[in-house]
Amino acid sequence: MDFTENITLAKQLNLGNTKAYDFLMDTYYKNLCRYAFTLTHDKGKAEDIVQNVFVKIWVNRKNINSHFIIKNYVYKSVYNQFIDQFRKNKPVIYLEKKYLEALDLVVENDYENLDELTQLVNEEIMNLPPKCREIFILNKKDGLTHIEISEYLNISIKTVEGHMTRAFKVLADKLTPKVDAILFLLYDFKKEMSQLK
Repeated sequence: MDFTENITLAKQLNLGNTKAYDFLMDTYYKNLCRYAFTLTHDKGKAEDIVQNVFVKIWVNRKNINSHFIIKNYVYKSVYNQFIDQFRKNKPVIYLEKKYLEALDLVVENDYENLDELTQLVNEEIMNLPPKCREIFILNKKDGLTHIEISEYLNISIKTVEGHMTRAFKVLADKLTPKVDAILFLLYDFKKEMSQLK
């Protein structure tokens, strides 16, 4: 039986076919663990999330129908499981709400390209003019303020602000809102949360 056909896989899962379930695990387990890791930044938690998702899929297999796009279904299930755990473990403050909204934007349509999108953002940052790139990285990756950068590089705050504005303009011109959300996930959230601790 060819489980690569979405309708066949969905129907066989619904019927409780263990071979269909094994195919689902073999096809998606590793990629889902990688995806969950981008959300949790914790290998153990990522694997727990994916395992819980597969258990729930089997327990609720009768709810699966042939209209489900299985690939989207399993990725969205991992995302939902992450959100559930995230909310249980800590109160959602404003920055975390922004983080969740950015995550939602990133995973909304194209789940498996998360690594590719992250790479694209980093490539565009590396393509910035040298001084512009240096200032942007000092601010976004290293968490230095504009004043600290001006003192560190011995340049005016206006020059720092000019380079940051230019960097954002270049990135905004080249990157979609989805990639802009990744920029927030990679840098702003980590930086701002560390300043709250």
